[in-house]
Order: sequence, then C-alpha cells, then structure tokens
Amino acid sequence: MSGGRIAFRDWAIALGVAATLLIAGLSKPQAGPLGYALLVLGGLALVPRRRAPVAVLVVTGLCGLGHQAVGVDVPVVAYLFAVYAAVRAGHRRVAVAVSVAMLVALPLVLLASAPDLPVGQALTRSRDVLEIAWLVAAGAAGEALRQAERRADEAERTREETARRRADEERLHIARELHDSLTHQISVVKLQAEVAVHLARKRGEPVPEALLAIREAGREAARELRATLEALRDDDRTPPHGLDQVPALVRRARTTGLDATLTIEGRPGDVPAAVGRTAYRIVQESLTNIARHAAADTASVRIDYRPDALVIRVDDDGRATPADAPTPGVGLLGMRERVTALGGRLDAAPRREGGFTVHAELPVDRTP
Repeated sequence: MSGGRIAFRDWAIALGVAATLLIAGLSKPQAGPLGYALLVLGGLALVPRRRAPVAVLVVTGLCGLGHQAVGVDVPVVAYLFAVYAAVRAGHRRVAVAVSVAMLVALPLVLLASAPDLPVGQALTRSRDVLEIAWLVAAGAAGEALRQAERRADEAERTREETARRRADEERLHIARELHDSLTHQISVVKLQAEVAVHLARKRGEPVPEALLAIREAGREAARELRATLEALRDDDRTPPHGLDQVPALVRRARTTGLDATLTIEGRPGDVPAAVGRTAYRIVQESLTNIARHAAADTASVRIDYRPDALVIRVDDDGRATPADAPTPGVGLLGMRERVTALGGRLDAAPRREGGFTVHAELPVDRTP
C-alpha cells in the first residue's frame, strides 16, 4: 500500500473515532467543553500511531483518564486502538504495563472526581470504561497480526536465500561447463600458434600476419575466459577486480607494443565495490578495443577522483575519425549498460584530431 493511501486511512480512522467519541459525549448532559476537547483529542491522537505507537498509547490513555475525571463517562475507545497499534509494533510489554496502570488509575480518578461514589461502584465503572474484554481482544489482535507479518517476512527471506543459493549453484555449473568445453580448445589453439611462430622464426622464415593475429587472439581469449570464470566463481570470498587492478591492465597493454600511460588525479578514496568493478571493466574493454581495432600507437588512461564522482577517460591516437565513426559493438554496449545501471553517464566517440575517447562519470556517495 502506498504512503498516501496509508496516511488517508490513518486520518479516516482517527476522525471516525474522534467523531464517535464526540457523539457519545454529547449524549452526556454533564459533559463540558473540556470533556469534548479531550474526547476529540484522544481520537485525533491516533493519526501517528504507526510512527510513534508508544507515545500515542500514553496520550490516548491520559485523554481517557482526563475525560473521566471531568465526568464524561465514555468508554476509552481510542485507547483500545492505541493498544492494538502498540502491540502490533512489537511493544507488547509497554502496552501491558500502561494498561495495568490504567486499571489502577481509573478507579482513583473516578473516586477523586466523585468523592461520594462507593468504591465498588467505582471499580465497576472503571471496568466498563476500559472494557476489559475488548482490551484483551485488541492486544491479541495486534499480537496475531505481528506474528503473521513476522512469518511472512521470514518466508520472503527464505525464498530470497533459496533463489540466491540456486543462482550460485547455476553460476558455478556454468563456470564448470565453460572451463570443460572452452579452456582446453583455446589452450590448444594458443599453443599451436605459439609453436608455429617459434618454428618459423627459428628457421628464419617470415611469420604470416594471420598467424600472429591468431596467436594474439588466443592469448586475449584465454585472458578473457579466465576473467569470466573468476567472475562466475566469485562467491564474495574472492575479491572482484577493481581500481587496484587498473595499473596491471595498463602494464599488460604495454606488452602488446602500445605506449599506454596511467594518470590518477584527485585524492583516491574508498568507492563502492560496484563502481570499482565498473571502472575496471571500462578500462579493460577500452584497452582491448584499442589493441584489436584502433591501430593506435599510444593510449592514455586517466582516473579522476572527484568529491561526488569517479571519472574515467581513455584516449587513443588510432585511425577513428568523426566522419567514419565505428558501429558500437557488444563491449561498448556492455559498458554503457554497466554505467547506466549505476546512474552514471558514458560518452564514447571519435575525437576531432583523430583517435577515440571513452569518457565515463560514475556517481559516488561519500557521505559518512
């Protein structure tokens, strides 16, 4: 139920109780303005019973004692609603303690307001005013609903844990399948290419560009497969890739002949794990695209720690131009999805002076 509907219902109940008490009070000829005011106040005090059940319990109890003290003999209906709300909110002991205090205080209030009233009659009237049976029923109803809500929450939590466990099992199953079906084949391709390149160079023969491309693709595929398997096997005990691993990415890019640099600006600080993982994937995908498609000589990675955002920028001097913008591939689309999921912004486009730029801004909440 939405907050607006809940507030409307709370006000409707409070106004209904206040109107009922006022009508009952108007039938008492001895009631005065103070008595009417206490009746209405007791009903309206029920409005915040969800947010402050104990305070409402005390206020309605005092209003009930007050209108009895001024001679308005009307059952404390508002107090019964407050008992129900307090018990439902988990304040059962407080509700019992306040109710016992009410049982003791009511006869005393009646005797103080009517000294000639016999003690037995005062006790009888206090029981009628407080409606013991209804008081017990209100507390029982609140406790029953509280237990039902608790069981529903536990059932929901159990369903979530079961779904999470099944997802973990499926993730590990996929990881095993990938490992069994792909790792061996990729390793064979990579090994055969390495051997062929080695033999060609040993005999002094020129190495075909296609063979070098196969060797490099095999290396990259093996790295990507390892990263995928690590992500699938990640069970929160193995730290995921994050900003700490970005320097290693840049160093690895240099081994392919690319002049890659890393610049860090601002004061590095703690960022959410999801932001760190996304930043790593942006740099990884950008450098991979540069190595595969850009025909670039240099690449620069810049990470800027700002007060409210982490900014990642990757530039290269490749062959891309604004007039010949490449079609976004799966990697770029994946980056955009990751950034959008975090509420950030990603721009990826050719530069006017040539080359390509990937610019991402990831919001970071540094509120302590």
